[in-house]
Amino acid sequence: MTTHTTANTAPDKILLSVRGLKKHFKIGGSSLLDRKGRILKAVDNVTFDVFQGETFGLVGESGCGKTTLGQTIIRLYDPTAGEIVLNGQNIAGLGESAMRPLRRNMQMIFQDPASSLDPRMTVGDIIGEPLDVFKIGSKAEQKERVQDLLKVVGLNPFFVNRYPHEFSGGQRQRIGIARALALNPKLIICDEAVSALDVSVQAQVLNLLRDLQAQFGLTYIFVAHNLSVVAHISDRIGVMYLGRLVEMGTTTQIYDTPKHPYTQALLSAIPIPSVGGKKRQRTILQGDVPSPLNPPSGCPFHPRCPIASLPKCAVDVPAFEQKASGHWAACHLAQ
Repeated sequence: MTTHTTANTAPDKILLSVRGLKKHFKIGGSSLLDRKGRILKAVDNVTFDVFQGETFGLVGESGCGKTTLGQTIIRLYDPTAGEIVLNGQNIAGLGESAMRPLRRNMQMIFQDPASSLDPRMTVGDIIGEPLDVFKIGSKAEQKERVQDLLKVVGLNPFFVNRYPHEFSGGQRQRIGIARALALNPKLIICDEAVSALDVSVQAQVLNLLRDLQAQFGLTYIFVAHNLSVVAHISDRIGVMYLGRLVEMGTTTQIYDTPKHPYTQALLSAIPIPSVGGKKRQRTILQGDVPSPLNPPSGCPFHPRCPIASLPKCAVDVPAFEQKASGHWAACHLAQ
């Protein structure tokens, strides 16, 4: 396993601090039969820090709230409760006018490079749009900046007049990365940034992201469902289940000494070469992720947990506690 270490990561330089963050959606409530509606707890009481210059990975099955968490942090969604402190300023309750000048500090790389790029706009217009919105530089300076960004992400600067459909999936994602870099942001959220790409192209984009981080001192939140991909690029990893963080630690801690049975199950699903006929013991989880509209009582993972102790796990919600230095888990039976 390759562990990525960022040289300028320092524990006293917290860029982002998330405290008790919640994002709930009201479902229904518009009919006579369902006046109250139901509450979908997409993100439920999440707390973590991201250090300047590091990559913080978020991993979990589809539907566990990773993308909603990223979009709430960047304020594409308004949080239901909690704090989002970016560079010392709590942005959770700011209105749109107050948020506008701060948005240049946060950018997102989306999952599908095809749908995230306007097919009616040229590559030059797409990458240059943030510069135009924030009125940075003259037209000539903006054009020069766009060409420089294309070179930075490994594309020909003379492609500025081409359209997105003229590029491959990997090239379109590089265009999305160039757009995210245009305003020199402090934080970039990579939302499944490589999951829609071929495996060989995934490696190229991951290496590009690491090179850009070293070159510009970027800070990433890297969202993915593939734990091996997250481990390749991340300094620390948070494991999400049903809208909550169930484990968090360094990449080495999560890989070598996982505390939570859900993390252990995710790790067991990663294919590894068989050496001398020895195979990894696979943990097969029963059933699917429960609906966040009707979450289980107690520990949200207990209906699928292979080591659950009843009735304790079905009644008491486990606290998110530090089990070792820098290693946190929410499990009554954490090993």
